[in-house]
Amino acid sequence: MEVPKPSLLMIIFVVALCFLHVKAWHGQTYCGGNAAPRCQLQYIDCPEECPTTMNPNSQNKICWVDCFKPLCMAECRAVKPNCESSGAICLDPRFIGGDGIVFYFHGRSNEHFSLVSDPDVQINARFTGHRPAGRTRDFTWIQALGFLFNSHKFSLETTKVATWDSNLDHLKFFIDGQDLVIPQETLSTWYSSEKDIKIERLTQKNSVIVTIKDKAEIMVNVVPVTKEDDRIHNYKLPVDDCFAHLEVQFKFINLSPKVDGILGRTYRPDFKNPAKPGVAMPVVGGEDSFRTSSLLSHDCKTCLFSENPVVASGFLKPKSTHTLLDCSRGASSGYGIVCRK
Repeated sequence: MEVPKPSLLMIIFVVALCFLHVKAWHGQTYCGGNAAPRCQLQYIDCPEECPTTMNPNSQNKICWVDCFKPLCMAECRAVKPNCESSGAICLDPRFIGGDGIVFYFHGRSNEHFSLVSDPDVQINARFTGHRPAGRTRDFTWIQALGFLFNSHKFSLETTKVATWDSNLDHLKFFIDGQDLVIPQETLSTWYSSEKDIKIERLTQKNSVIVTIKDKAEIMVNVVPVTKEDDRIHNYKLPVDDCFAHLEVQFKFINLSPKVDGILGRTYRPDFKNPAKPGVAMPVVGGEDSFRTSSLLSHDCKTCLFSENPVVASGFLKPKSTHTLLDCSRGASSGYGIVCRK
């Protein structure tokens, strides 16, 4: 019996399927018209290990590219902080310093503390938690982060919920006292007017990365205190709050040798960590040294940040002629961002 020869249409169809398979496996990401000149309106191939419909086992990673850097190279990145690596703050709160040493800093609920303080950047945290009857201190978690950099003041925080729902976004953003709404789409991005600060969603909900130009990259994820956590640690959680909180991981560049803050000081070249080695839960104190009066203040005893344009290197920073995003002129900022009061 003679086997029929494939038609030209069938051949074209098979080739097209193969082409689509390759593209689906490797994947691409796209840079819009506001990107760096070399990146503008370009599709950029993703690494093979990044997730696609043909590669579902890598869903904890994402194809990511900084469209404002001239190289335009994509990389496969985790969408959540690595809580077992340097620069991480997770749990209640468990720190891993720049020296790789694990320590705990409990602080107090509804108070603010300096995480990082350098002459040109300040990063604070608001702690949330509660104190069950019979305890001498609060159980605490990090509920919000506040950033001061150049003329910018912005913050992100978790919303209070009684029951965790992973289908809802539990992150809120603020810029100069106004709500900042970042669309719930993977890789939705907000830039400050000078593009020296960027907030980008790593997933549609509850996971972002904050980039402070030439200074730091901060990966943030929102998680609840689970019933299993409550059972193991005997938190005695109230029925109206699952204490949604932040898991955070910092990556720093260009910190000064005198950098301070609960985490920042562990990056000093001469820092000696007071955490006791060999202790199951080494607690480090110093609340009075790191406490700030608000999330966007730099008035702690050890704070180094200054709004004065004279920086540590001794030269004047030129004042910019640009301004921050103006949310008073309408709903859209031009970057796919919606402002609301």
